[in-house]
Amino acid sequence: MGALSPGGTRARLSILIFHRVLSQQDPLFPGEQDVRRFNDVLSWVARWFQVMPLDEAALRLGAGTLPARAAAITFDDGYADNATNALPILERHGMPATFFVATSFLDGGRMWNDSIIESVRAFRGNRLDLSDAGLGAYHLDSIDERRMAIEALLGQIKYLDPNERREAVACVQQSASGALPDDLMMSSKQVLQLRQAGMQIGAHTCSHPILARLSDGDALNEIIGSKAALESLLQEPVSLFAYPNGKPGKDYLAKHALMVQQAGFKAAVSTASGVSSLGSDRFQLPRFSPWDTGRLRYGIRMLANLRNMKPQVA
Repeated sequence: MGALSPGGTRARLSILIFHRVLSQQDPLFPGEQDVRRFNDVLSWVARWFQVMPLDEAALRLGAGTLPARAAAITFDDGYADNATNALPILERHGMPATFFVATSFLDGGRMWNDSIIESVRAFRGNRLDLSDAGLGAYHLDSIDERRMAIEALLGQIKYLDPNERREAVACVQQSASGALPDDLMMSSKQVLQLRQAGMQIGAHTCSHPILARLSDGDALNEIIGSKAALESLLQEPVSLFAYPNGKPGKDYLAKHALMVQQAGFKAAVSTASGVSSLGSDRFQLPRFSPWDTGRLRYGIRMLANLRNMKPQVA
């Protein structure tokens, strides 16, 4: 990695992105990280990179003093397993990470996409008919069919107007035969636990909307509201931000990057693939994590990403 990721003014910063670290593999989503796989990934990353806190890495990138093979680890959304499963593994490897939290879901909340996932998981029948809501009908005889139904529903609902999205989610949720889980997201206590363990906490809006689908006023409220909530909880400044979904030009626009800067954040991350260099916009830093499960392919994918010096910007 060293030849493609030197230090100093030619440095390149790799930022990895994760969401969940499950206790065991989920048959519905076998590609999601679990504790065994996450431990493997960190063992590979430890060999190849020098993992740094994201705020320090962003600052040193801009100053031209980043060390060779620099990397940072990030998590989005604020799932409880970040504290119960990811934290002990990070500590075992001596690695810092930044956890971007959508504050409205702390202490018993549930993200809209998880309401869809858990509703389909809990549905007792073998055919889910949502045609009256314009969402189609799905056979659910197998795990694969349930996974395909979830992917189809998420794709249809993600970019709806916020009010329409709430209605669509409520319609799917009514199909579930029982109560949905209320312990998927972190508690305030777990956020404090992460911070006390030396991890960084960043803002990820309040309700995880598609910022590009909101009015300017609502988008700004989401950005500054999450910052204020976390600063009240942590009793310290929160300087890092992650755009929900994070695709430049689609999920957020250039004006939202300006809002983030004006709100007092020092750096922000997207989900555009690539690496950052000295001239990168620190309010649109790219992130990338390979989906491969083997060390060789994972490493090859990371090397290929190091060559990607021109990430998309809004």
